[in-house]
Amino acid sequence: MTERAGVSRPEWSRPGVSRRGVFAGAAGLVALAGAPGAGRAAPAPAPALFGPPPGVAQLSRNENPYGPSPAALRAIAETAALGCWYANAATERLAAMIAERNGLAPDHVMVGAGSSEVLDCATMAFGRSGAIVAPELLFDPPLAYAEGKGVEVRRVPLAPDMGIDLDALAAAARAPGVALVHLCNPNNPTGLAIPGATLAAFIDRLPGHVTVLVDEAYNELTPDPPAFSVVGRVRAGDRVIVTRTFSKLHGLAGLRVGYALGRPDLLERLRPWSMSVGGNTAGLAAAVASLDDAPFLAMSRARIVEGREMIAAAAAAQGLPTLPSAANFVLVRVPDAERLRAALAAEKILVRGPYGRFREWSRVSCGRLEDIRRYAEALPRALAA
Repeated sequence: MTERAGVSRPEWSRPGVSRRGVFAGAAGLVALAGAPGAGRAAPAPAPALFGPPPGVAQLSRNENPYGPSPAALRAIAETAALGCWYANAATERLAAMIAERNGLAPDHVMVGAGSSEVLDCATMAFGRSGAIVAPELLFDPPLAYAEGKGVEVRRVPLAPDMGIDLDALAAAARAPGVALVHLCNPNNPTGLAIPGATLAAFIDRLPGHVTVLVDEAYNELTPDPPAFSVVGRVRAGDRVIVTRTFSKLHGLAGLRVGYALGRPDLLERLRPWSMSVGGNTAGLAAAVASLDDAPFLAMSRARIVEGREMIAAAAAAQGLPTLPSAANFVLVRVPDAERLRAALAAEKILVRGPYGRFREWSRVSCGRLEDIRRYAEALPRALAA
């Protein structure tokens, strides 16, 4: 910590401090949990307010139980005492770092309370001026939010292979009154990813007045993140908005940090719909610290990929097909997704139930590896229940 004008400030807030390893080696940081020999009594067990209760395998919510990173935890500890101040400067610092990483200017970045907030802002900002076209199956809460406020959403059926039907989506986007096309890549809950070049060709087929919103929450888990992104179309000045999150690879789901990338004039349409004021001190500090924590991010990605492979192998051992996933979950085809969910829940293993008419598809998230092993062991019993 440094002292300036009598106010204690964290290292990362000083001008000229490198963003690489920004919290490494900081002195005087307080551990988040009491350490042995630290001169304090061990904390009493807390109720399960955060995370699953003891003994429950949480495989239903696409969380990353390996985060936050050690650097993020140190950052949270360092900034906890500064939580009385609004965090506007931290929001600006994070936006500048994200912009640099993506070859953009800071005014091409909007930071929000998770990517959910910026997605909600986009569906409202553009849905008020026309209809939204989207695949029938994707991360739906932003669309449901907009529909609840009177926005028209036109859903396009998936292709037979459960992929997004880009031809049908383009045809729907050319209909009168459409303002926004919204999709996820990789898609949630299918996990299927579309190459960025394919999406770029799709964007070229759309009318010039239509904006494209691409939720890239799982991009960092694809085989080649730049090749599966359309951020290049943002750099080119197209009517494209990309959203990302720190919830998945970085493991900051509960700290609520996400962002949108887009032309400044497009983002200015989103900002009036934001409900955040100044940002979340702990979340912003964690995101700044985590962004360049290469060892943690490599470990996190490796654990998630290993989890994906374990889920697919468990399904294959029972003769259950899976979709090839590029996210932190796997969609498994089962006889009855709701029946399987209930049977697994009876063994304290939580997976998602069916999505609408897709009654034979069960989404299993990449939680802790030991919890995935429990899923693999329980799956034959649950299928027989």
